[in-house]
Amino acid sequence: MKRLGDAELEIMLAVWNAGEAVTSVYVCEKLRPSRNWALPAVVTSLNRLVDKGFLACEKQGRSNLYRPVIQRREYMAAESRGVLDRLFGGSFKGLVAALYDGKSIRKEDLDDLRDYLDELEGK
Repeated sequence: MKRLGDAELEIMLAVWNAGEAVTSVYVCEKLRPSRNWALPAVVTSLNRLVDKGFLACEKQGRSNLYRPVIQRREYMAAESRGVLDRLFGGSFKGLVAALYDGKSIRKEDLDDLRDYLDELEGK
């Protein structure tokens, strides 16, 4: 799966969070707080995401409706695996150690992780 750039990811997050097909105007409004893009720039980016296979575009009247082809969970899983492989040689322990050593992980985070692992193992 192709990786998304920062701006593309912001667009995809807006589409995913909508939970339904959206217009370019909708995306432009959602991006306004972080990126004050003109509508043509948003349309260009949406069309690139269609070309990359992340979005589908359907003409509805005078507007285009964009809906995700790649689901958020699917992209997150692939991207997470990619980060883990690229930066930590596939070692989850290495990732957690780096976060802990860098003081980016709190005790509460470790407790949440323990609880989640226990839940996965059915304990």
